[in-house]
Amino acid sequence: MGGKSIKYFISKAFFTNFFGGISLLFLFSTSCKGQNNGFFIPSPTLNNSRLIPLLAGEGAFYATSMVGLDVLWYKNYPRSSFHFFDDNKEWQQMDKFGHCLTAYTISRLAAALYQWSGVRALPAAVYGTSLGMAFQTNIEVFDGFSSQWGFSYGDMIANTTGASLFLSQATGWGDQRIGLKISFHPSDYSQYHPEELGDNIWQQMIKDYNGQTYWVSIAIASFLPERTKIPGWACLDFGYGAEGMIGAVTNPTVYDANGVALNFDRYRKYYMSLDINLTKIPTNSAPLKAVFGAVSFIKVPMPTLQFSRGKFKFYWLYF
Repeated sequence: MGGKSIKYFISKAFFTNFFGGISLLFLFSTSCKGQNNGFFIPSPTLNNSRLIPLLAGEGAFYATSMVGLDVLWYKNYPRSSFHFFDDNKEWQQMDKFGHCLTAYTISRLAAALYQWSGVRALPAAVYGTSLGMAFQTNIEVFDGFSSQWGFSYGDMIANTTGASLFLSQATGWGDQRIGLKISFHPSDYSQYHPEELGDNIWQQMIKDYNGQTYWVSIAIASFLPERTKIPGWACLDFGYGAEGMIGAVTNPTVYDANGVALNFDRYRKYYMSLDINLTKIPTNSAPLKAVFGAVSFIKVPMPTLQFSRGKFKFYWLYF
């Protein structure tokens, strides 16, 4: 697994833990008679019985993940003086969109948990964004002291962009009118370089950029007059993807079953699609709202128009 892949894996693991934590809260709350909904409703005032365990859990995970990353990964490579590394030409910049999404999602979910604990919306947004940036920055600093890689200013720009997108909307609009999402489908390329792209579906979801699409999701009604009949959950998404990549910058030579060398054209793909903002779906169930909020970084499969290599292609459902 390359350095870029491990960083993205750790970042994804971080907000996967947020989802896991919310799921555990759901299981716990359903076992408490009469507290199902109330447990998930954000506290109107600062609630130390929620905030203290939350801070303790965040601190424990943060420390464990940083120590674990240092011991299990970076110790296997020589240390060096702090230095920079330019990886902006890798993977058709798909990894940069991954960093942007991760920073945005960590910030959003962390802020939601702070608000659940009774922290007011504005400081909750600031604290959540700070946590997201701190986690991402630490990984870049580790890279900076490893001779194998280096501190990537491109990654930091992407991290900052994602976190800033969340914070600017939270402080300006008090709502996330523009969100970031991801979708994934298995590609045919992992079979030619499984060491880099993954040799099973779980690894491919993280490492195979050929199957990933990153989306900017715009809540249509939030930019229209209040009298509009468009539901608040309806979104128009613009996506970016790339294909033909079995190496970071160039493709290594690979062969088919007959020993014939294969050449893959590396190209970008652009999308426009409808989408659903799960956090805007009307429901009186607080646990369901929590689940919708946790998984809202995943784009809902919908009819999609793709443009690539000068041609349009339509999908009735695009994953």
